Amino acid sequence: MRAPYGLEIVESCLSCPHREDRLFCNLPPAALKHLETITAAASYPKGATLFVEGQKPRGVFILCSGKVKLSTSSADGKTLILRVPEKGELLGLAATVSGQPYQASAELLEPAQANFIASSDFLEFLKAHGEAALRVAQQLSENYHMAISEMRTIGLSHSAAEKFARFLLEQIAEGEKENGEVRITLTLTHEEIAQTIGSSRETVTRLFSDFKRKQLLQVKGSTVLILDVSTIHKLAEG
Repeated sequence: MRAPYGLEIVESCLSCPHREDRLFCNLPPAALKHLETITAAASYPKGATLFVEGQKPRGVFILCSGKVKLSTSSADGKTLILRVPEKGELLGLAATVSGQPYQASAELLEPAQANFIASSDFLEFLKAHGEAALRVAQQLSENYHMAISEMRTIGLSHSAAEKFARFLLEQIAEGEKENGEVRITLTLTHEEIAQTIGSSRETVTRLFSDFKRKQLLQVKGSTVLILDVSTIHKLAEG
C-alpha cells in the first residue's frame, strides 16, 4: 500500500517481505497473528518525534522502514546522538519493559513507518509468547553492547580523526562495495555527525576536507565514496 511521504506501507507482519531478516519480526505465526491484533500501523514525515527523553513510556514502536536517531541532551542544550537503529528494531523497549521514562528522544531522519504497540498490550504479549520475550532479551543485550561500544569510542578515542574514522566504518556495513571502494549515503548532517562522535560541526567539516585531501574519500551531496578502506581502518584503531 502506497502511503504519504512516498513510503510503501506493510499492513501485515505475516506478509512483510523483510520479516525473515529481522530479529523481532521473525516470530512464529501464532505470535505474529497476536502481534497484528495489538499493533497500529503508522507513517511519519522526516523530523517527526516518536517520543521524548524523560517522557513516561506509552509503548514501543517497531521500525519497519526509514531511519531514526536516538539522542540525549544535557541541561545546557548539548546533544549526543546515541545511535541510528536498524530496521526491525523496537524503539522505546527498555523504558516500556521497566516502566521507567524514555532514556532518549527518537526523531525521524527521513520518512518512516513505525508501528505502535501500547505498553499494557506489549507486556501481555510477552507473557503469552516466550519466543517473543527471548527476542526482546536479545535486543536489550545488543543495545547494551552497542552502548558500551559507543562509550568506548567517545571516551577512549585519542583524536577526533579516530572517532570520525570509526563513524565511517559503521556506515560502510550498509554501503555498496565495488573494486575495493564503498559508496555510502549519509542521512546525518555535519552537525548530527558531530553529535554522534562527541565533537563540533566545524571539526567534522574540517575532517571531511582532510580525508578528501588525503584521497581517503570523495563527497557529492549526501553520497560518500570511501576510496581507501584499509587506511580508515588503521585510523579507527588509533
